[in-house]
Amino acid sequence: MINLIDRYVGRAVLVTALYGVAVLSLVLVLGNIFKELLDLLINRDVPFKYVLLFMLYVLPFSLAFTVPWGFLTAVLLIFGRMSADNEMIALRACGVSLFRVCMPVLAVGVLLSLFTFWINARVAPRAEAAMREAITAMARSNPAALFVPDEVVDQFEGRKIFLGGKDGNNLSEVTVVETDDKGWIRQIIHAQRGSIEPEEGGGQIVLTLEDARFEQRDPERLHDLAAIRHGISVAEATVNIPLDDLAAAAGERPLRSYTLSELAERLGGVSGTARETAVRTEMSKRFSMSMACVAFALIAMPLGITAQRKETSVGFAISLALAFGYFFFVVLAEMVRNDAGAFPYLLLWVPNILFIGIGTWLLLRLDHR
Repeated sequence: MINLIDRYVGRAVLVTALYGVAVLSLVLVLGNIFKELLDLLINRDVPFKYVLLFMLYVLPFSLAFTVPWGFLTAVLLIFGRMSADNEMIALRACGVSLFRVCMPVLAVGVLLSLFTFWINARVAPRAEAAMREAITAMARSNPAALFVPDEVVDQFEGRKIFLGGKDGNNLSEVTVVETDDKGWIRQIIHAQRGSIEPEEGGGQIVLTLEDARFEQRDPERLHDLAAIRHGISVAEATVNIPLDDLAAAAGERPLRSYTLSELAERLGGVSGTARETAVRTEMSKRFSMSMACVAFALIAMPLGITAQRKETSVGFAISLALAFGYFFFVVLAEMVRNDAGAFPYLLLWVPNILFIGIGTWLLLRLDHR
């Protein structure tokens, strides 16, 4: 009989969790991502294959949040329904303890935690790195997609470009601002018309400007506005923009693109710096968020039983409140990830400790009731 109960409860929670993860990923995450990617399709003339790739690369990051949240919702719904249908009373009457009923749920939670850890430690960082490579490849194959009217193009190191209009590769009302390593403006170019073409070898973009006017600064006094030289005009000017500047402008890889083993190696080289705190916080986040499924299971089972409601809206409302409370600490730790005095790498463990502690206490109370 015990094996039958384990299969019944475990299968119900797992199937409902899979549905929950699918719905949350589609509606709450991929829906918002697709809204953002519409700009790539409509305004930037990006091939649809790149949009699909971007969605695929972002999916692992969404799973790190939707797997625990979907599992939390599933446990609340299943235990709320079992309690409302008096199944919990029937099991207790047959001599089955509450903790024994919870065992298959905890087993599923451990399996999902291991899956989430694998996603956080290896899959999501590699997806982030692959997405950055795909963006660079897209820019090399179709550099004109980077130039959008009424937006500042700042993907190139030492240059910011603004367009008033664009028709294919033809540009209008072009402004090019060139800066030095410290961000001081060296030169500003205004042009009524222009065009953009990739170099035949694919190594750079050739920006051709017509009726161009230059505002040049004194190299020795870039901060001195009185030293600006106006009035230099040419019928046609050419600006060569190396595509290698794309990688240089992107700067250092974000920590989320490092695998867990790479973060451990990096930790030794940043000892005693704010970067060390950030690396420790990122590593701690990988572990703590992987424990979310177990923490959610322990807090959701007694709350589902106590609620005694089988309506989906009630279970989802409770899961929304619990998930908000949990991920609030994650966002807070991200905000102070460089502040060693705030101990962000310890702050990430607060929701796990709270949920596991409160959930265990509630289960003990219910078991002795």
